[in-house]
Order: sequence, then structure tokens, then C-alpha cells
Amino acid sequence: MQLILHYDETYREVKYGNMGLPDIDSKMLMGINVTPIAALLYTPVLIRFFGTKWMMFLAVGIYALFVSTNYWERYYTLVPSAVALGMAIVPLWASMGNYITRMAQKYHEYSHYKEQDGQEPRQRPPRGSHAPYLLVFQAIFYSFFHLSFACAQLPMIYFLNHYLYDLNHTLYNVQSCGTNSHGILSGFNKTVLRTLPRSRNLIVVESVLMAVAFLAMLLVLGLCGAAYRPTEEIDLRSVGWGNIFQLPFKHVRDYRLRHLVPFFIYSGFEVLFACTGIALGYGVCSVGLERLAYLLVAYGLGASSASFLGLLGLWLPRPVPLVAGAGVHLLLTFVLFFWAPMPRVLQHSWILYVAAALWGVGSALNKTGLSTLLGILYEDKERQDFIFTIYHWWQAVAIFTVYLGSSLPMKAKLAVLLVTLVAAAVSYLRMEQKLRRGVAPRQPRIPRPQHKVRGYRYLEEDNSDESDAEGEHGDGAEEEAPPAGPRPGPEPAGLGRRPCPYEQALGGDGPEEQ
Repeated sequence: MQLILHYDETYREVKYGNMGLPDIDSKMLMGINVTPIAALLYTPVLIRFFGTKWMMFLAVGIYALFVSTNYWERYYTLVPSAVALGMAIVPLWASMGNYITRMAQKYHEYSHYKEQDGQEPRQRPPRGSHAPYLLVFQAIFYSFFHLSFACAQLPMIYFLNHYLYDLNHTLYNVQSCGTNSHGILSGFNKTVLRTLPRSRNLIVVESVLMAVAFLAMLLVLGLCGAAYRPTEEIDLRSVGWGNIFQLPFKHVRDYRLRHLVPFFIYSGFEVLFACTGIALGYGVCSVGLERLAYLLVAYGLGASSASFLGLLGLWLPRPVPLVAGAGVHLLLTFVLFFWAPMPRVLQHSWILYVAAALWGVGSALNKTGLSTLLGILYEDKERQDFIFTIYHWWQAVAIFTVYLGSSLPMKAKLAVLLVTLVAAAVSYLRMEQKLRRGVAPRQPRIPRPQHKVRGYRYLEEDNSDESDAEGEHGDGAEEEAPPAGPRPGPEPAGLGRRPCPYEQALGGDGPEEQ
């Protein structure tokens, strides 16, 4: 909605004059698409530093900050908030994937081990036993997430559509659509608004969006529990910040991740193609801007309902949902490669809605299948944030590639999409074949937590704060030799140690004084 308002020449000249709004919009898009490229460097550090829940809360807060800049649209508000939004995309999705996986594991442990006697040692769940719960959790989450594509169009349907010209005006100079088109909406009219919306109405719409953003923050804060126990959080941070920085790169040794990288890239390609290729290159180009919202609603509803198809993994072999989603997209890509709808013709509009809904079905199977697969392959809680960071970073790289190639012909975009999809499916099936043969993956070792105790030493014989030299050679000349002769009674524990700083402050010499 923001880009449509800024696209209209009359709206820019009347409301902003010579402020250079098109240049600001291009820098905003650059900030949102380019900044996530560096996310692999800082995402694991931020998640370990803040914790999974608080990282989600802060990232949603940055989204709310971006929405709030619409109250005062200037260069110094729009561009910095867009850069901050780009920085928050990968941490939000990495912490979200990690959080859902952890909740499924904890719910599985609670359901199966809550009646275990507290006197017995707690049993560790068998590996892979949480997979059914993870399938259900991911299906529910992605059903609500894809429903947001439909809910996001409500401001367009109930507000902005009343101000738009019809297709005969906006598509007057458009000559080709679909597979024959070049770039994004070549020849589209520069004026799309019949009348300019009142500032008061815009403030009302932006206030509703801000209320939803704050509600999301409150839901994360009030309803989401901690993903780890406090001691686990300390252990995750205590492996060393240098190791946390390096471990995402070291996980590239794992052949499972290398085989899934093409699917990660395609996952980013297909979402952008749904929003720009199908919705704009095929939809708006032929049936007008006033039907853009309904196309995205069809995509969102199709994806939301098809997210529950991921539950077929409870009965079918694991590759079936993911390969089925790839098959749906492969068929649609072939059809779109040879279809060029005519501009300003509404007879084929039902085909566009069916294509958008079916593309949503493939997207749902893709997203649900990949997130579930990663949660099953990497169920160790020490690795999950690294794995989901790698997944969503490759998605960000794919989105950046689409941003760079936005001016390419539609045939070139479809060809890249087709090649990436085939390579992703073949690489994934090759990975499953290796797993069936029992090829062991090469995973980097997670360092043991190194707890640094600052302050007074513990009054115990086993001094965990001593160095290796102290443990082998004692304290040297400063330690007094024990007096000769028998000592009555049992020898007190820790007799040969130096007095701790607390005892020195009291003026005593430790146990020897007794």
C-alpha cells in the first residue's frame, strides 16, 4: 500500500513536493533486501546473547518501528528503519524456527515423561520421537503465517481500492503480459489514484497497523515461554562468542546442509515470484491494480489451508510432502512459461486465481516440509539456532538475487526458477539416499561450556577455579608445611589450601586457625 501511494505522481507532488520520494523508496528497498546478506555474521551471536524469546520480541519491535515511520515519512525516518528491518529479518525467522522446534520437543517430553518418578534418573527421549509433534506444530504455525497474506490485504480492499483508477486507465500503454513481459509492469500508468486519500484516513489506517504490531509484541511477551531453562541458556552462551561466530560456517561440512542449500535458495525464489511474478507480471498486468489484493488473498488462503497437508508426513514417507510441493510448482512453472495473458481482458481472471491458489499450495508444502526436516535432522538444542540461521540466510541471499534481477525478462526468471527447482529436488533426493545408506554426516564439535567464576572461591576441596599448574604443584612457597606428628581426629577437608579472600578479610587463616 505504501509503494502504491508513493508510485502515483500526483500524490508525490501534492504531499511531498520535491523531496525525492522515488529515490527514498529505492533506498528503502535496497536496505530491506541488501542488509540481510550480512546476517550470517551476527544472527547466532544475537540469539545467544538475548535468548530465543527476547530475540523474537526485539525483531517484532523493529517491525513495529518500521510501521511507525509512516506517520512522518522523511528520508531520515524511512531509510534507517528499512535498514533496521533488513537486519531483523533473518534473526526473527531463525529464532522463530528454533523456538517452534524447541516447543515441540518440550511438549513431547512433557506428554511422555511427566508421570516419571522424581527419584529415578530422568530418561532422555529416543532420537526422532518428537517428529510427530514437530509436524503438528509447524503445520499450525505456517497455517497462521500464510493466513497473514490474506489479512494484510484488508487495508487495500476496504480503503485503498476506493481511490484507484480502473484497468482501462492504468493499463492503457501496457502491450504485453506474462511470459512476454520485461521487468515489472512495463508501460504502467504513472497515475493510479482517482482522488487523493485524506491524511486523516491514512492516519487511521496506520494506527490500526500499529495496534496490530503492538499486539504481536504483547503476544510474544505474554504467551511465549522460555525456549530453554536458565542453566541451558547459560551453557549455550558459555561456549565462547568466538565459537558461536564460527559455528555456522563450520556446519557447511555437513553434507545434509550442502544438499539442502538449493532448496533453501528456491524457497526464497518462490515467495518473491508469487508476490512479483504471478501477482504483478501476470495478474496486475492483465486484470488491473484493483484486483491485486484478491490475487494475494487467493495465494494466502491456498497456502494456509494446504499447510495442514504437511501432516501427511505422519503416515507417508518423509520426502513425499516436500517433493509433492516441488511437483506442483514444476507443473505451474511449465504452464506459466507458455502463457501470456492479454492486457485489459477479464475472461481469464479465474485462471489467475487458480494459479495463485495452487502456487500457495506448493509454497505451504515447501515451507512446512523444510522446517520440519531441519527440526528432525538436527534435534540437538545446541545446533538448532545455527541451522535455522543458515536456512534463512540462504533465503535472504535468494531474495537479494531476485532484487538484482528484477528487470530481467519473464522468460529468464521462469528459466532460473525451473533450473533451481529441479536442482533442489535432485539434491534433496540424493541426500535422502545417502541417509538410507547410512553415510554418517560430519558435524562440527560443539565446545563444552566454560563457566568463568568471578569473585570469591568456593569453600570446597575440589576447586573448580584453579588452574592446571595449581592443581599439579600446589601453591608453592606460600603454602605452609603441615606440622610433624600425629594430628588428633580426622583431618578436615581442604586443610592444605590457602585461606579464601573472605577469610583473609576477617583476619583468620582458614581451617588452620581452628
